[in-house]
Amino acid sequence: MRYHISHTTQYRYQQPVKLGAHTVRLRPRSDGSQHLQQFAIAVLPEPDKRSEILDLEGNVCLRLWFPEVEITDLKIHTEATVETSRDNPFNYLSEPWAVTAPMDYPRAIATHLAPYLQPALATTFNPSVVELAQTLLHEVQGHVGFFLSRLTQTIYEEFQYFHRPEGEPQPTGITLQQKSGSCRDFAVLFMEACQAVGLAVRFVSGYQEGDAEQDSRELHAWPEVYLPGGGWRGFDPTHGLAVSDRHIALAAAAHPQNASPVSGQLQPGYFGQSTLEYEIQIQRSALATD
Repeated sequence: MRYHISHTTQYRYQQPVKLGAHTVRLRPRSDGSQHLQQFAIAVLPEPDKRSEILDLEGNVCLRLWFPEVEITDLKIHTEATVETSRDNPFNYLSEPWAVTAPMDYPRAIATHLAPYLQPALATTFNPSVVELAQTLLHEVQGHVGFFLSRLTQTIYEEFQYFHRPEGEPQPTGITLQQKSGSCRDFAVLFMEACQAVGLAVRFVSGYQEGDAEQDSRELHAWPEVYLPGGGWRGFDPTHGLAVSDRHIALAAAAHPQNASPVSGQLQPGYFGQSTLEYEIQIQRSALATD
């Protein structure tokens, strides 16, 4: 698949404010399942300085520093063309020792995966999430692949999605108790359930193709699980499927805030409110054939 993505983000401030440093994670990544063909970004007001960096978790980020002037709007516009290639999300063979859970990663791997084995929003696991994970794992007799599919389908079929464009993911206990949440709430619940049975998992922000008949799209979030033999593999509990070539990843991290599309600071002394407006358009085009 080839996608052209146009994304405008605009923050409006109730009172004039000076901007501190900002980090933008809106550049689609290039890896084994997607290739970035073109990318451009425009920022208003124009930053004093900008620097493209590779963060600790391998995401390409843009750091921005702004002039010492008061503004009432911050606008970021990106255009990207991305080619996705993973039409089969199960095109791998797991290592023989990694077929069943609880997962016991070898020490050399476990050291690197340590940040992805701990809950993202709390210091301990929620007992109800642990119970859910153990119940599903028992139902599939410990099979990792079946567990991931069952967990994906359980959230998709038994939980109610609601649109919540702003804010941090809610605690997993609330999502589980209310059986409702946004895509990032479902992603974090999925993550903690996986971690409860020893699976390393991370949070991904990006786009999903969505309904071609709709003009506008939303940012999306889903988890990726590290499967020895398969690497990082995505699952989308909001849509009830394994991630293939209809998802476009922007950034991934152990903690959701480190995959946020835009993060930054306002200089001290601002106590007004702000609003977020955005517009995302995704167009799919056919790939050229010989």
